[in-house]
Amino acid sequence: MELVPALARWIHFLAGITWVGLLYYFNLVQMAALKDAAVDGTAAGISKHIAPRALFWFRWSALVTWLAGAALLGAHFTDAFMLRNGFDGIGIGAWLGTIMLFNVWALIWPNQKKILGMVAADDVAKNKARRIAMLASRTNMMLSIPMLFFMANGLSHRAVLGF
Repeated sequence: MELVPALARWIHFLAGITWVGLLYYFNLVQMAALKDAAVDGTAAGISKHIAPRALFWFRWSALVTWLAGAALLGAHFTDAFMLRNGFDGIGIGAWLGTIMLFNVWALIWPNQKKILGMVAADDVAKNKARRIAMLASRTNMMLSIPMLFFMANGLSHRAVLGF
């Protein structure tokens, strides 16, 4: 086994676990907890200490996952993204991951900065930001299911990538 593909595979795997794990945490735990914490006045602890740290790991693990996946595809990157030469399954997974990465950096993170007070926003802008971030995050959670399926099962050229 070559070192670079082996490292790329493990980095992709570990960063992906971090990314998807935090995605599920945000959607299944933190959103509901923040609603409850807002009622009893304890939301500041989550939004001040936990959310910024979790969002740091969330966005950077998303990028590292994507970059390691691209490195793992190597010379077959174009085949995967063009869904050709037997790379259509892994390519669908790669496209779903790319959409999810876009959602993290272009929709979730900019809106979370407004929600958490990292950038100035009035209450109307914060409410709009909450809605956009929530919808993008829920979309990513739903996309993660077929993405994981295609990435795990869609590669017909397993030997090429060292699987």
